[in-house]
Amino acid sequence: MALVYAIYALLFGVLSGNLAYLRRQQLRTHDITTGEYPRLSVLIPARNEETNLERLLPTLLAQDYPDLQIIVVDDASDDGTWRVLSSFRDDRLVSIRSSGPPPGWMGKVHALHTAAAYADGDVLLFLDADTQLRHERALVSMTDRFRRLPSDAVLTGITSHQGGGNLLVSLVPHAILVALPWFLVRRGPATLGGLNGQCWMISSADYRRLEPHRACRGEILEDVMIGRFLSRNGLVPTVVDAQRDVAVYMYADLREAWHGFRKNAYLIMGGSAIPYLASLAAYAAVYIIGPALSWKLLVAMYVLKTITDRRTGFPLWVSALAPVSFLLGSAMQVDSALAHWRGRVSWKGRAVRRGGSMADSPSSVNSESP
Repeated sequence: MALVYAIYALLFGVLSGNLAYLRRQQLRTHDITTGEYPRLSVLIPARNEETNLERLLPTLLAQDYPDLQIIVVDDASDDGTWRVLSSFRDDRLVSIRSSGPPPGWMGKVHALHTAAAYADGDVLLFLDADTQLRHERALVSMTDRFRRLPSDAVLTGITSHQGGGNLLVSLVPHAILVALPWFLVRRGPATLGGLNGQCWMISSADYRRLEPHRACRGEILEDVMIGRFLSRNGLVPTVVDAQRDVAVYMYADLREAWHGFRKNAYLIMGGSAIPYLASLAAYAAVYIIGPALSWKLLVAMYVLKTITDRRTGFPLWVSALAPVSFLLGSAMQVDSALAHWRGRVSWKGRAVRRGGSMADSPSSVNSESP
Protein backbone atom coordinates (compact mmCIF):
# COMPACT_ATOMS: atom_id res chain seq x y z
CA MET A 1 0.00 0.00 0.00
CA ALA A 2 2.94 2.34 0.62
CA LEU A 3 3.83 2.04 -3.05
CA VAL A 4 0.34 3.15 -4.07
CA TYR A 5 0.63 6.20 -1.81
CA ALA A 6 3.96 7.00 -3.45
CA ILE A 7 2.41 6.70 -6.92
CA TYR A 8 -0.35 9.11 -5.94
CA ALA A 9 2.25 11.57 -4.69
CA LEU A 10 3.97 11.28 -8.06
CA LEU A 11 0.70 11.77 -9.97
CA PHE A 12 -0.14 14.88 -7.97
CA GLY A 13 3.38 16.17 -8.64
CA VAL A 14 3.02 15.64 -12.39
CA LEU A 15 -0.43 17.27 -12.39
CA SER A 16 0.86 20.30 -10.47
CA GLY A 17 3.80 20.66 -12.83
CA ASN A 18 1.57 20.39 -15.89
CA LEU A 19 -0.95 22.95 -14.63
CA ALA A 20 1.85 25.41 -13.93
CA TYR A 21 3.33 24.69 -17.36
CA LEU A 22 -0.01 25.34 -19.09
CA ARG A 23 -0.37 28.56 -17.14
CA ARG A 24 3.04 29.75 -18.33
CA GLN A 25 2.14 28.91 -21.92
CA GLN A 26 -1.13 30.81 -21.59
CA LEU A 27 0.62 33.92 -20.26
CA ARG A 28 3.20 33.71 -23.03
CA THR A 29 0.55 33.66 -25.76
CA HIS A 30 -2.11 35.90 -24.21
CA ASP A 31 -1.69 38.99 -26.39
CA ILE A 32 -2.68 38.84 -30.04
CA THR A 33 0.29 39.61 -32.23
CA THR A 34 0.20 42.05 -35.10
CA GLY A 35 1.77 41.91 -38.50
CA GLU A 36 1.45 39.64 -41.52
CA TYR A 37 0.20 36.12 -40.91
CA PRO A 38 1.80 33.13 -42.65
CA ARG A 39 -0.18 31.15 -45.19
CA LEU A 40 -1.86 28.37 -43.22
CA SER A 41 -2.83 24.95 -44.58
CA VAL A 42 -5.35 22.98 -42.48
CA LEU A 43 -5.14 19.24 -43.21
CA ILE A 44 -7.99 16.87 -42.34
CA PRO A 45 -8.37 13.09 -42.81
CA ALA A 46 -11.92 11.89 -43.36
CA ARG A 47 -13.15 8.31 -43.39
CA ASN A 48 -16.94 8.04 -43.07
CA GLU A 49 -17.16 11.53 -41.60
CA GLU A 50 -20.20 13.04 -43.29
CA THR A 51 -21.81 14.17 -40.02
CA ASN A 52 -18.62 15.56 -38.54
CA LEU A 53 -17.65 17.43 -41.72
CA GLU A 54 -21.05 19.11 -41.81
CA ARG A 55 -20.18 20.51 -38.40
CA LEU A 56 -16.48 21.27 -38.94
CA LEU A 57 -16.28 22.79 -42.42
CA PRO A 58 -18.64 25.74 -41.81
CA THR A 59 -16.53 26.76 -38.80
CA LEU A 60 -13.35 26.56 -40.91
CA LEU A 61 -14.80 28.52 -43.82
CA ALA A 62 -16.07 31.20 -41.40
CA GLN A 63 -12.56 31.87 -40.07
CA ASP A 64 -11.25 35.41 -40.03
CA TYR A 65 -7.82 34.35 -41.26
CA PRO A 66 -6.16 36.23 -44.13
CA ASP A 67 -4.44 33.44 -46.09
CA LEU A 68 -6.00 30.02 -45.63
CA GLN A 69 -6.01 26.68 -47.42
CA ILE A 70 -8.17 23.73 -46.26
CA ILE A 71 -7.40 20.24 -47.54
CA VAL A 72 -9.67 17.28 -46.78
CA VAL A 73 -8.80 13.76 -47.92
CA ASP A 74 -11.74 11.35 -48.24
CA ASP A 75 -10.09 8.09 -47.18
CA ALA A 76 -12.17 5.62 -49.23
CA SER A 77 -15.36 6.45 -47.36
CA ASP A 78 -18.51 4.44 -48.00
CA ASP A 79 -20.94 6.98 -46.58
CA GLY A 80 -21.80 10.50 -47.77
CA THR A 81 -18.41 12.06 -47.02
CA TRP A 82 -17.66 12.93 -50.66
CA ARG A 83 -21.17 14.29 -51.16
CA VAL A 84 -20.70 16.62 -48.19
CA LEU A 85 -17.31 17.79 -49.47
CA SER A 86 -18.74 18.40 -52.93
CA SER A 87 -21.53 20.52 -51.49
CA PHE A 88 -19.12 23.24 -50.34
CA ARG A 89 -18.07 25.78 -52.95
CA ASP A 90 -15.08 27.75 -51.75
CA ASP A 91 -11.73 28.34 -53.41
CA ARG A 92 -9.96 27.77 -50.09
CA LEU A 93 -11.21 24.19 -49.86
CA VAL A 94 -9.36 21.40 -51.66
CA SER A 95 -11.11 18.01 -51.61
CA ILE A 96 -9.15 14.87 -52.48
CA ARG A 97 -10.67 11.44 -52.97
CA SER A 98 -8.39 8.54 -52.04
CA SER A 99 -8.84 4.83 -52.67
CA GLY A 100 -7.32 4.05 -49.27
CA PRO A 101 -3.88 3.33 -47.89
CA PRO A 102 -1.32 1.17 -49.69
CA PRO A 103 0.17 -1.85 -47.89
CA GLY A 104 2.14 -0.88 -44.80
CA TRP A 105 0.24 2.36 -44.16
CA MET A 106 -2.48 3.19 -41.66
CA GLY A 107 -5.43 4.98 -43.24
CA LYS A 108 -5.28 8.21 -41.26
CA VAL A 109 -1.51 8.48 -41.63
CA HIS A 110 -1.69 8.00 -45.39
CA ALA A 111 -4.56 10.48 -45.73
CA LEU A 112 -2.56 13.17 -43.94
CA HIS A 113 0.58 12.37 -45.90
CA THR A 114 -1.49 12.78 -49.06
CA ALA A 115 -2.96 16.06 -47.83
CA ALA A 116 0.52 17.40 -47.02
CA ALA A 117 1.60 16.77 -50.62
CA TYR A 118 -1.06 19.26 -51.78
CA ALA A 119 -0.39 21.82 -49.05
CA ASP A 120 1.32 25.09 -49.98
CA GLY A 121 1.12 26.81 -46.61
CA ASP A 122 4.08 28.04 -44.57
CA VAL A 123 2.48 26.45 -41.51
CA LEU A 124 0.52 23.18 -41.37
CA LEU A 125 -2.32 22.55 -38.90
CA PHE A 126 -3.51 18.95 -38.59
CA LEU A 127 -7.10 18.57 -37.36
CA ASP A 128 -9.30 15.51 -36.96
CA ALA A 129 -12.63 15.57 -38.78
CA ASP A 130 -14.52 15.40 -35.48
CA THR A 131 -13.16 18.77 -34.34
CA GLN A 132 -14.88 22.14 -34.56
CA LEU A 133 -13.48 25.67 -34.28
CA ARG A 134 -15.26 27.56 -31.52
CA HIS A 135 -15.03 31.14 -32.78
CA GLU A 136 -14.09 33.04 -35.94
CA ARG A 137 -10.57 33.92 -34.79
CA ALA A 138 -9.61 30.44 -33.60
CA LEU A 139 -7.01 30.02 -36.34
CA VAL A 140 -5.57 33.45 -35.59
CA SER A 141 -5.28 32.43 -31.94
CA MET A 142 -3.64 29.09 -32.74
CA THR A 143 -1.21 30.66 -35.20
CA ASP A 144 -0.27 33.37 -32.70
CA ARG A 145 0.49 30.71 -30.11
CA PHE A 146 2.64 28.83 -32.60
CA ARG A 147 4.56 31.94 -33.66
CA ARG A 148 5.43 32.75 -30.06
CA LEU A 149 6.96 29.35 -29.38
CA PRO A 150 10.70 28.68 -29.83
CA SER A 151 11.73 27.89 -33.41
CA ASP A 152 12.29 24.22 -32.54
CA ALA A 153 8.78 23.70 -31.14
CA VAL A 154 5.77 21.84 -32.50
CA LEU A 155 2.42 22.96 -31.07
CA THR A 156 -0.20 20.53 -29.87
CA GLY A 157 -3.40 21.41 -28.06
CA ILE A 158 -5.64 20.19 -25.27
CA THR A 159 -9.08 20.48 -26.86
CA SER A 160 -12.54 20.91 -25.40
CA HIS A 161 -14.35 17.56 -25.34
CA GLN A 162 -17.97 17.44 -26.45
CA GLY A 163 -20.33 14.61 -27.34
CA GLY A 164 -21.07 11.43 -25.39
CA GLY A 165 -19.29 8.56 -23.67
CA ASN A 166 -17.88 10.93 -21.04
CA LEU A 167 -17.24 8.24 -18.45
CA LEU A 168 -14.56 6.86 -20.78
CA VAL A 169 -13.63 9.98 -22.74
CA SER A 170 -12.76 11.90 -19.55
CA LEU A 171 -9.95 9.40 -18.93
CA VAL A 172 -8.08 10.82 -21.95
CA PRO A 173 -7.39 14.34 -20.62
CA HIS A 174 -6.93 12.81 -17.17
CA ALA A 175 -4.06 10.70 -18.52
CA ILE A 176 -2.64 13.65 -20.47
CA LEU A 177 -2.46 15.74 -17.31
CA VAL A 178 -1.35 13.19 -14.70
CA ALA A 179 0.72 10.67 -16.67
CA LEU A 180 2.68 12.83 -19.12
CA PRO A 181 5.10 15.38 -17.59
CA TRP A 182 4.87 18.00 -20.33
CA PHE A 183 7.03 20.38 -18.33
CA LEU A 184 9.94 17.94 -18.71
CA VAL A 185 9.60 17.22 -22.44
CA ARG A 186 12.19 19.80 -23.52
CA ARG A 187 14.77 18.47 -21.08
CA GLY A 188 13.80 14.79 -21.04
CA PRO A 189 14.17 11.79 -23.35
CA ALA A 190 12.26 11.49 -26.62
CA THR A 191 9.92 8.92 -25.04
CA LEU A 192 8.30 11.79 -23.12
CA GLY A 193 7.30 13.41 -26.40
CA GLY A 194 3.88 12.97 -27.90
CA LEU A 195 1.17 14.81 -29.77
CA ASN A 196 -2.58 15.10 -29.53
CA GLY A 197 -3.43 13.92 -33.03
CA GLN A 198 -6.70 15.87 -32.93
CA CYS A 199 -4.84 19.18 -33.15
CA TRP A 200 -1.18 19.94 -33.87
CA MET A 201 0.82 22.49 -35.82
CA ILE A 202 4.26 22.47 -37.45
CA SER A 203 6.15 24.64 -39.90
CA SER A 204 6.01 23.39 -43.47
CA ALA A 205 9.80 23.48 -43.68
CA ASP A 206 10.18 21.15 -40.69
CA TYR A 207 7.47 18.84 -42.02
CA ARG A 208 9.07 18.59 -45.46
CA ARG A 209 12.47 17.96 -43.94
CA LEU A 210 11.34 15.09 -41.70
CA GLU A 211 8.14 13.74 -43.32
CA PRO A 212 6.83 12.36 -40.00
CA HIS A 213 3.81 10.60 -41.50
CA ARG A 214 6.00 8.62 -43.85
CA ALA A 215 8.34 7.76 -40.96
CA CYS A 216 5.39 6.52 -38.84
CA ARG A 217 3.25 5.16 -41.67
CA GLY A 218 2.30 1.86 -40.03
CA GLU A 219 1.52 3.14 -36.54
CA ILE A 220 -1.95 2.96 -34.97
CA LEU A 221 -0.80 5.40 -32.26
CA GLU A 222 0.55 7.72 -34.91
CA ASP A 223 0.33 10.88 -32.79
CA VAL A 224 2.41 9.43 -29.94
CA MET A 225 4.95 7.95 -32.33
CA ILE A 226 5.18 11.11 -34.44
CA GLY A 227 5.74 13.15 -31.29
CA ARG A 228 8.61 10.87 -30.27
CA PHE A 229 10.01 10.88 -33.81
CA LEU A 230 10.02 14.67 -33.89
CA SER A 231 11.64 14.79 -30.44
CA ARG A 232 14.43 12.52 -31.61
CA ASN A 233 14.99 14.86 -34.53
CA GLY A 234 15.26 18.06 -32.53
CA LEU A 235 11.66 19.33 -32.51
CA VAL A 236 9.93 19.70 -29.15
CA PRO A 237 6.18 18.93 -28.80
CA THR A 238 4.74 21.81 -26.79
CA VAL A 239 1.23 21.56 -25.40
CA VAL A 240 -1.09 24.56 -25.04
CA ASP A 241 -4.62 24.86 -23.71
CA ALA A 242 -6.69 25.14 -26.90
CA GLN A 243 -10.08 24.55 -25.30
CA ARG A 244 -11.33 28.05 -26.14
CA ASP A 245 -10.40 27.54 -29.80
CA VAL A 246 -11.03 23.89 -30.66
CA ALA A 247 -13.71 21.42 -29.57
CA VAL A 248 -13.73 17.73 -30.43
CA TYR A 249 -16.78 15.46 -30.71
CA MET A 250 -15.00 12.14 -30.27
CA TYR A 251 -17.93 9.78 -29.81
CA ALA A 252 -21.70 9.92 -29.76
CA ASP A 253 -22.16 7.53 -26.81
CA LEU A 254 -20.43 5.07 -24.50
CA ARG A 255 -20.70 2.16 -26.94
CA GLU A 256 -18.94 4.10 -29.69
CA ALA A 257 -16.29 5.32 -27.25
CA TRP A 258 -15.61 1.75 -26.13
CA HIS A 259 -15.15 0.58 -29.70
CA GLY A 260 -12.90 3.55 -30.50
CA PHE A 261 -10.63 3.12 -27.50
CA ARG A 262 -10.38 -0.63 -28.05
CA LYS A 263 -7.99 -0.15 -30.97
CA ASN A 264 -5.58 2.01 -28.92
CA ALA A 265 -5.67 1.01 -25.25
CA TYR A 266 -3.54 -2.13 -25.53
CA LEU A 267 -0.85 -0.24 -27.45
CA ILE A 268 -0.85 2.65 -24.98
CA MET A 269 -0.24 0.13 -22.20
CA GLY A 270 2.80 -1.40 -23.83
CA GLY A 271 1.60 -3.31 -26.88
CA SER A 272 2.94 -6.71 -25.73
CA ALA A 273 1.92 -9.13 -22.99
CA ILE A 274 4.41 -8.37 -20.20
CA PRO A 275 4.36 -4.53 -20.37
CA TYR A 276 0.58 -4.63 -20.75
CA LEU A 277 0.06 -6.87 -17.71
CA ALA A 278 2.40 -4.71 -15.64
CA SER A 279 0.54 -1.55 -16.69
CA LEU A 280 -2.84 -3.13 -16.01
CA ALA A 281 -1.72 -4.24 -12.55
CA ALA A 282 -0.46 -0.75 -11.73
CA TYR A 283 -3.65 0.86 -13.04
CA ALA A 284 -5.83 -1.50 -10.99
CA ALA A 285 -3.76 -0.97 -7.85
CA VAL A 286 -3.87 2.83 -8.10
CA TYR A 287 -7.42 3.43 -9.28
CA ILE A 288 -9.42 0.40 -8.12
CA ILE A 289 -7.83 -1.75 -5.40
CA GLY A 290 -6.13 1.01 -3.42
CA PRO A 291 -9.21 3.26 -3.21
CA ALA A 292 -11.35 0.21 -2.30
CA LEU A 293 -9.11 -0.59 0.69
CA SER A 294 -8.23 2.90 1.94
CA TRP A 295 -10.54 5.88 2.36
CA LYS A 296 -7.53 8.19 2.06
CA LEU A 297 -6.70 6.76 -1.35
CA LEU A 298 -10.37 6.99 -2.31
CA VAL A 299 -10.32 10.69 -1.47
CA ALA A 300 -7.05 11.14 -3.36
CA MET A 301 -8.54 9.42 -6.41
CA TYR A 302 -11.61 11.67 -6.32
CA VAL A 303 -9.51 14.82 -5.89
CA LEU A 304 -7.18 13.88 -8.75
CA LYS A 305 -10.04 13.07 -11.14
CA THR A 306 -12.09 16.11 -10.12
CA ILE A 307 -9.18 18.47 -10.79
CA THR A 308 -8.58 17.08 -14.27
CA ASP A 309 -12.31 17.03 -15.04
CA ARG A 310 -12.71 20.64 -13.92
CA ARG A 311 -9.66 21.73 -15.89
CA THR A 312 -10.97 20.15 -19.08
CA GLY A 313 -14.64 21.06 -18.79
CA PHE A 314 -16.34 17.80 -17.85
CA PRO A 315 -19.51 18.08 -15.73
CA LEU A 316 -19.57 17.32 -12.02
CA TRP A 317 -21.55 14.12 -12.48
CA VAL A 318 -18.58 12.64 -14.37
CA SER A 319 -16.34 13.37 -11.39
CA ALA A 320 -18.90 11.96 -8.98
CA LEU A 321 -18.82 8.69 -10.93
CA ALA A 322 -15.01 8.53 -11.04
CA PRO A 323 -14.88 4.93 -9.67
CA VAL A 324 -17.21 3.86 -12.50
CA SER A 325 -14.95 5.57 -15.05
CA PHE A 326 -11.86 3.77 -13.78
CA LEU A 327 -13.66 0.41 -13.65
CA LEU A 328 -14.86 0.91 -17.21
CA GLY A 329 -11.33 1.89 -18.19
CA SER A 330 -9.92 -1.31 -16.73
CA ALA A 331 -12.52 -3.48 -18.46
CA MET A 332 -11.92 -1.70 -21.76
CA GLN A 333 -8.16 -2.28 -21.43
CA VAL A 334 -8.77 -6.02 -21.02
CA ASP A 335 -11.13 -6.02 -24.00
CA SER A 336 -8.54 -4.15 -26.08
CA ALA A 337 -5.83 -6.68 -25.24
CA LEU A 338 -8.10 -9.61 -26.14
CA ALA A 339 -9.06 -7.94 -29.43
CA HIS A 340 -5.41 -7.41 -30.36
CA TRP A 341 -4.39 -10.93 -29.34
CA ARG A 342 -7.21 -12.37 -31.46
CA GLY A 343 -6.57 -10.05 -34.41
CA ARG A 344 -10.05 -8.56 -34.21
CA VAL A 345 -9.32 -4.85 -34.08
CA SER A 346 -11.27 -2.73 -36.54
CA TRP A 347 -12.40 0.85 -37.01
CA LYS A 348 -14.87 2.36 -39.48
CA GLY A 349 -15.22 -0.80 -41.51
CA ARG A 350 -11.49 -1.40 -41.84
CA ALA A 351 -9.58 -4.10 -39.97
CA VAL A 352 -6.34 -2.71 -38.58
CA ARG A 353 -3.13 -4.07 -37.17
CA ARG A 354 0.25 -2.64 -36.32
CA GLY A 355 2.19 -2.06 -39.51
CA GLY A 356 -0.80 -0.90 -41.54
CA SER A 357 -4.44 -1.46 -42.39
CA MET A 358 -5.37 -5.02 -43.32
CA ALA A 359 -8.34 -4.37 -45.53
CA ASP A 360 -10.91 -1.83 -46.61
CA SER A 361 -14.62 -2.35 -46.51
CA PRO A 362 -15.91 -3.93 -49.76
CA SER A 363 -16.62 -0.65 -51.54
CA SER A 364 -13.66 1.33 -52.85
CA VAL A 365 -13.14 4.37 -55.01
CA ASN A 366 -10.38 5.57 -57.23
CA SER A 367 -8.08 8.44 -56.34
CA GLU A 368 -9.48 11.77 -57.45
CA SER A 369 -8.88 15.44 -56.83
CA PRO A 370 -10.84 18.37 -58.21
